[in-house]
Amino acid sequence: MDDTLIEVVKLRKYYSILGGVFKRKVADVQAVDDVNLCIPKGKCFGLVGESGCGKTTLGKTIIRLLEPTAGSIFFDVPSDIREEMKKLLNSPNPDLRKLRKLRKEYDIATFKRRKLKRLRRVMQIVYQDPSLSLNPRMLVKDTVSEPLKVQRLAKGRESRERVLQILQIVGLTDKHLYRYPHEFSGGQRQRIAIARAIITNPRFVILDEPTSSVDVSVRAELLKEFQRLQKELDLTYLFISHDLSVVECIADTVAVMYLGKIVEIAETRELFRSPLHPYTSALFSSIPIPDPDVKRKRVLLKGEVPSPVNPPIGCRFHPRCPKAMDICRKEEPRLLNIQSKGEQHLVACHLFTGR
Repeated sequence: MDDTLIEVVKLRKYYSILGGVFKRKVADVQAVDDVNLCIPKGKCFGLVGESGCGKTTLGKTIIRLLEPTAGSIFFDVPSDIREEMKKLLNSPNPDLRKLRKLRKEYDIATFKRRKLKRLRRVMQIVYQDPSLSLNPRMLVKDTVSEPLKVQRLAKGRESRERVLQILQIVGLTDKHLYRYPHEFSGGQRQRIAIARAIITNPRFVILDEPTSSVDVSVRAELLKEFQRLQKELDLTYLFISHDLSVVECIADTVAVMYLGKIVEIAETRELFRSPLHPYTSALFSSIPIPDPDVKRKRVLLKGEVPSPVNPPIGCRFHPRCPKAMDICRKEEPRLLNIQSKGEQHLVACHLFTGR
């Protein structure tokens, strides 16, 4: 039985840089470059990496808040159809007519207007800072009911009842209906944002660093809330964060991103127990230990993160990698499965290509 809800194939998102008198394209910012990943149904898929590595851009592109430059995005598509489409995409002489027909029907990277609007019902996002994502001029009742109005799912009394029901689910009451966002604490504002995201009964929700703007105690409450909602509403998450300790608490599988590329994917327990990519090891060595008597060997990376406008040739991490080899400067490593102990562990590093 296929349990994949979302599959991303060779997804790219480039931003054009214009220059000269005629404002012609002179370069591209390669925010997301040839990303492949699968997100299982009912699971929480973590995405970690340094600031500016393309995590949020990838999330927004998957749910079509951003227009992809290239690649395919499949949402709840049967495995046989996905495999057929991938064969056509990788074929040197594909049946273009058949490929266009299949992409128009199943590839949400090609969706327009009405099909894209219907997609919004089942794919939602909770942003990092609710004080910026919530309209300060709108009452809570209007903010939460707006998706119902836009999607024409409910109105009047039915809409109000649905709003009350959702607010109760996230821990708020009818007393909060006629208040503005500035009248709430950070944790309450984030609960309002969650209510707005789940009111259309979505199947997939992106959580874009949803706990980074609150203190530690509220963070723990929100994480428990996300886990409870996931079970009760049968949600699938993409949890984006730079805080590895938070990801360890909630994610089932974790992908590590560096400069627009996925460099490692594994189940959370396996990844935290045995990180393989040098970049992943460096990230994990920076996790603080809540015990002053315990010391951890830090992996200090040299240099700065390269520019996504002109990324290094070969492995993008090689200028900062303490284990870089000659091949790293020439060839870009592929994401390969290098373990076979019952758990899939994918890593893009030349250190393991000989296994």
